[in-house]
Amino acid sequence: MLMRTDPFRDLDRLTQQVLGTGGSFARSSLMPMDAWREGDTFHVEFDLPGVAPDDIDLDVERNVVTVKADRRAHYDETQLIAAERPFGVFSRQLVLGDNLDTDHIEASYDGGVLTLTIPVAEQAKPRRIEIGGTTQDRQSIGA
Repeated sequence: MLMRTDPFRDLDRLTQQVLGTGGSFARSSLMPMDAWREGDTFHVEFDLPGVAPDDIDLDVERNVVTVKADRRAHYDETQLIAAERPFGVFSRQLVLGDNLDTDHIEASYDGGVLTLTIPVAEQAKPRRIEIGGTTQDRQSIGA
């Protein structure tokens, strides 16, 4: 389904922990996600609070989904009192398995959550194969 190999993600997590920019080794503070399968559909949700829908780019190339979001600062830095929320461009890539149909991904954005719905590919769905012929027919073919 979803392959969790992103060599730069571990480096980002380490940098966040060392520099104190939030997050932990278990969860990134920049673009956390949940992923699950429900029947023949795979769901992925990304938390992107404070990001306008027009500032989200979603690209698919082969079996790699890339989400880029631009959270802009809404203040003048000379009047800044506290800045704990990260801003700038955030990016995350998901490597999907061959059993998902990347041609039919649907995306929606509501309440700061980007939701992707990815159907399981037809060739990956379980199917029943009918067995034809009788035992007598098979013996006569082999004889």
